[in-house]
Amino acid sequence: MERFRMADLLEWKKSPKRKPLILWGARQVGKTWLMKEFGKRYYENVVYASFFKNSKLATVFEGDFDLERILTYLKYETGISAVPGQTLIVLDEIQECGAAIESLKMFCETAGEYHVICAGSLLGISIHPGISFPVGKVDEMYLYPLNYREFLCATGHADLVEILSEKKYIPDYREKFISSLREYYYVGGMPEAVASFASDRDYLAVRKIQNMLISQYEEDFLKHVPHNLISKVRLVWDSVPVQLAKENKKFFFGQIKKGGRYTEFEDAINWLVKYGLVYKVNKVTKPGIPLKSYVQPSAFKLFLLDCGLVCAMSGVDAVSVIEGNEIFSEFKGALTEEYVLTQLISDTDYVPYYYGEEKGAYENDFLIQKGKSAAPVEVKAEENLKSKSLRAYHDKFKPDAAYRISMSDFKEQEWMTNVPLYAIHDYL
Repeated sequence: MERFRMADLLEWKKSPKRKPLILWGARQVGKTWLMKEFGKRYYENVVYASFFKNSKLATVFEGDFDLERILTYLKYETGISAVPGQTLIVLDEIQECGAAIESLKMFCETAGEYHVICAGSLLGISIHPGISFPVGKVDEMYLYPLNYREFLCATGHADLVEILSEKKYIPDYREKFISSLREYYYVGGMPEAVASFASDRDYLAVRKIQNMLISQYEEDFLKHVPHNLISKVRLVWDSVPVQLAKENKKFFFGQIKKGGRYTEFEDAINWLVKYGLVYKVNKVTKPGIPLKSYVQPSAFKLFLLDCGLVCAMSGVDAVSVIEGNEIFSEFKGALTEEYVLTQLISDTDYVPYYYGEEKGAYENDFLIQKGKSAAPVEVKAEENLKSKSLRAYHDKFKPDAAYRISMSDFKEQEWMTNVPLYAIHDYL
């Protein structure tokens, strides 16, 4: 399995301004595998230590942050001496130890010759509210479930990834891309599910893995969520796939609980976002630059971290997704928008927002900042080329670019560009 973050890690290794690196991400997205594989490929040896259920290791980091003492302990614990430039020091599940997070400042300031990489969840900052996060003393990177291009590589279609980068050859391989895309809709990008599918092509086995992952996440609610928030977190979590299926995907609290309001569920939503299980796409009050300056905090859409998990939580079967049928037609638009959102987050540098007029006739699916313009993005599940909302936005705001993402081939029109669903990274 290949992860494109590997190239970013190699750049980090070579950088003369390298600092200790924290690899953030939800559970089970492959952080541990990536760190170990990176060490295996590019270092002579790896000192690996995990804080998961390891109180003895956590104790070593408490106190005076004596790095010589810490490195000595790691040597005797792993049997490997850390040699600057030759050894990768991996501190896994670092969110379990606030003192270890604080120690990264000392590694940066007094032991920069050591290559230190950590993995954790943003939730860790909430678990240890009293810690002093080493702002400016660490490099940070995010790992998401496998995106579509990584899925192609993992399932034996690395050649299709090369073809995507060539662009002009895409129409000749259109059916192969669409077939693999529908597989990705169902399987998603969770590494264990992808590995199983790549090995056996067994959709039932994939669904068992997805259901197991969902159960593990829900067990984490009981372990980590403050007691007064558990029921609210569960209500929001269960509601996301349901609300995605609506034509208007703005998150409505009244559908979680009669009379529900933003202030009642704000903390629960923030917990899910910090834990990496949910992506929040904010609405902006106007398509101005920079977009983040116009965020409307109480209006947003919520998406799950993975389209395969959306299928599992919604009970959508493989035949419906792969072959399509009338029952699936109503959910197809929701799944496609979920897919596009996850690709924007994991395989581009764009931060997606959305905009719509309160009493107007349109609302765009996403809005991205492209140069000095707020470019609208409309999502179509098939080859439907009608784009009334996109056209209305274009006519009113005259953006430098406008995009329709659909099953149609790449096509540049006078006012809009059609981007194939399977080529978001290369064409957007």
